Amino acid sequence: MDITLHGTCVSVGGLGVLIIGPPASGKSSLALRLMDEPGYGIATGLMRGELVSDDQVVVRQNGNGLIASAPPNLAGKLEIRGLGIVAVAALPDVSLALVVALKPHAEIERMPRPQSQAILGVLLPLVEIDGRSPSAPARLRAAINAFNMPKGMA
Repeated sequence: MDITLHGTCVSVGGLGVLIIGPPASGKSSLALRLMDEPGYGIATGLMRGELVSDDQVVVRQNGNGLIASAPPNLAGKLEIRGLGIVAVAALPDVSLALVVALKPHAEIERMPRPQSQAILGVLLPLVEIDGRSPSAPARLRAAINAFNMPKGMA
């Protein structure tokens, strides 16, 4: 079984991150920043972002986990505001490990309770991030580290 979701998916440090949010909330922009600016989050290992899919993400079950990929017509394409849709290197798929919901800074709790997002019956950790914040890529990497993903990097 699979489902197509509105969002952007990147592999960060080899783990899939599904970025969701309303139109024009900065999903593609955050993906570009993760690809352009490798960083550490709160770990000691450098984590680079690689595009999997922009705008729409196909998610399918794989055992107890989820695999994300691009619809064929969007594979290897990224929308960059002011440039349009450009061809970029992209991974064919990735195992999803985290959902990031983009929200304005004022709507994000300082000390939130743990949250999760169910997709096809599988629960994934969910964090809220202001995608327009200069620290958004670092916060996303820190969330990966905080959820102990991947082992050995945190």
